[in-house]
Amino acid sequence: MKFSIGIEYALHCLLYMVDLNENKSIRVRDFAEFQGISESYLSKTFTQLSKAGIVLSSPGIKGGYRLAKSPQSISFWDIVEAIEGKDPLFQCHEIRLSNSTLKEIGVLQKADKSPCLISGVMHQGEKEMKKFLSKKTLRWLHDEVFNHAFTKEQQKLTIQWLVHHSW
Repeated sequence: MKFSIGIEYALHCLLYMVDLNENKSIRVRDFAEFQGISESYLSKTFTQLSKAGIVLSSPGIKGGYRLAKSPQSISFWDIVEAIEGKDPLFQCHEIRLSNSTLKEIGVLQKADKSPCLISGVMHQGEKEMKKFLSKKTLRWLHDEVFNHAFTKEQQKLTIQWLVHHSW
């Protein structure tokens, strides 16, 4: 399984948006430059985040994006679904029902009536991942990064950059 890089881009940008003033926004171009990433790809990522109601867009020359809701109400899972979609990670195609030995011995009907064990395990795993990622929010990420990962100098420079690049 592999999440697209859009998840990483989104989380790294949304992390900094927590510190934006309520009526301020930031342009994708500025975030792309700040992060050293593709502006066109980041633009698509922000379009997906906007459609999912995670960010709000402001049109115009001084337009940009800001969080649509509080950082404590935006989970990692919300971001995963916004970027990757809501389809299950595992999709069972019931190939067990095409098993030639089951057909041969006439137990296909019994297999057809019982749930696929593989599908059940895979869906349970996804459910556990969803539960875990739903508990991790932007507020949690921000607090962890700014209180434990960043030095005071990094915090100061990041806030200065945001103030300078927000509208």
